[in-house]
Amino acid sequence: MIWQQIYNPAGNMVVSTALAAIPVIIMLAALGFFHIKAHIAAGMGLVAALVVAIFAYGMPADMAGRAALYGGFTGLLPIGWIVLNIIFLHQLTEQNGSFKVLQDSLSNITEDRRIQLLLIAFCFGAFFEGAAGFGTPVAVTAAILIGLGFSPLAASGLSLIANTAPVAFGALGTPVITLAKVHGYDLMEVTAMIGRQLPFFSVLVPFWLIWAFAGRKAMWEIWPAILVAGVSFAIPQFLVSNYIGPELVDIIAAIISMASLIAFLRVWQPKKIWTSPSMRGHDPSAAEAKPAQPVVRYSRAQLINAWMPWLILSVCVFVWGLPSVKAALNGIFAPAFPMDGLHNLIEKMPPVVPKPTKEGAVYTLNLLSATGTGILLSALISALLMRYSPVAIVGTFFRTIWLVRYSLLTIVLMLALGTLTRYSGTDTTLGLAFANTGVLYPFFGTLMGWLGVALTGSDTASNVLFGGMQKVAAEQLGLSPNLMGAANSSGGVMGKMIDAQSIVVASTATRWFNHEGDILRFVFFHSIALACLVGLLVTLQAYVWPFTSMVVR
Repeated sequence: MIWQQIYNPAGNMVVSTALAAIPVIIMLAALGFFHIKAHIAAGMGLVAALVVAIFAYGMPADMAGRAALYGGFTGLLPIGWIVLNIIFLHQLTEQNGSFKVLQDSLSNITEDRRIQLLLIAFCFGAFFEGAAGFGTPVAVTAAILIGLGFSPLAASGLSLIANTAPVAFGALGTPVITLAKVHGYDLMEVTAMIGRQLPFFSVLVPFWLIWAFAGRKAMWEIWPAILVAGVSFAIPQFLVSNYIGPELVDIIAAIISMASLIAFLRVWQPKKIWTSPSMRGHDPSAAEAKPAQPVVRYSRAQLINAWMPWLILSVCVFVWGLPSVKAALNGIFAPAFPMDGLHNLIEKMPPVVPKPTKEGAVYTLNLLSATGTGILLSALISALLMRYSPVAIVGTFFRTIWLVRYSLLTIVLMLALGTLTRYSGTDTTLGLAFANTGVLYPFFGTLMGWLGVALTGSDTASNVLFGGMQKVAAEQLGLSPNLMGAANSSGGVMGKMIDAQSIVVASTATRWFNHEGDILRFVFFHSIALACLVGLLVTLQAYVWPFTSMVVR
């Protein structure tokens, strides 16, 4: 039996929108205001989503259950698999002392905590976003920052803020490639459009990052370094996206930004060294921060050994991200399992799509090609080079599973919730509320992308969810479809810092368990403020600077 989605079940869009928002409100309120543990809050949201889908939207109960189960599997692989293995690698490097050497080597570049944030959270994180995406950059950078002595809130919250501008081109351009493929956009045109929106924020976000950490005065004390990091990322981001393509935008920009900042620090250092590892103002995790330690000098061999696991990780993640490698590994092992009772039994309906379109539900067990497997391989190679015995490696791996057990459960429940809202059509109801804003659509269409990522945890998923709606609405309003398709992705990147999946990844990487609500409260303002700024830019592109939406050939 085919079930067709309905987007206004109450016959009144205000009431239907309120119904669709219930699961999200319950989960966010439980996390942010009532301080309920993340896995319990996620479970409450999932139960609410099941009730709304079945009783308000008329979704068959067995389909709703299968959609939630499908999302739970996706939570384990690829997302949970990434988190588990990056924490495993971090555990190995901590136990043998090499992580301490890495921390000191970063301090030798600069003891200033603000510039350490630029190097690690912004530059290094952008590289991992470009190579892997899907939670990898937050997991890596938050783990490094907590090891450097940053407070848990600073390490987790600031890693989330930094992981914004690169997201649209993450995982070798997967979000924009998917947008073009699924909804019929011209790949180079929509890539170029994103490349004319995000460079502004690639310059702004580093300033915003340091302001959020240390305040306005402390930010201006290092403005030359911030400007170097931002501009040296933004210019390659613009050039590569407009004249080459989406695949290597982040990787090239991140390498150039990191090299430029390190070279600049050889000739410039701040007059005043900022050593506080805690957030300016109220920081509930300040007691867990570590003060700056005396700088220790190490031999070249010690430094090579300390950086070796992270270099191996970078290589493995990059290689695993290559389409040819993924295709080869999937050719060896990637069984696909259509979800009986769900696959091709749900139809999306106009105006979201031009005509009724069946929703597939095929779970691919791509264990070999998953990014987490590349991270696991890098951890195993590093462990052997660090002279761990096989017994010690296995013991550490199982201890890591126990350490992140609740985080994995939370990710499974969060993805179950997000997938259920997609298949039931409740997230589309929320999107349509933004779409009915007339002349203000460029602004609110951008926020639709923000909402999509906040709900699904993925810019790719948001582009799949709302990319078609953006195209239809733009054509009806006489706007550039490429502009609004790009706005969906560019606005979406600012929703990345508040999606529950990313927050759980951050809390797990910093081992600040059961504080997801604190992280959410900290990043929420930054997320919505930056998303509104993207919306204002898109509005200006639509009505004031329409030449910026023209195609460059």
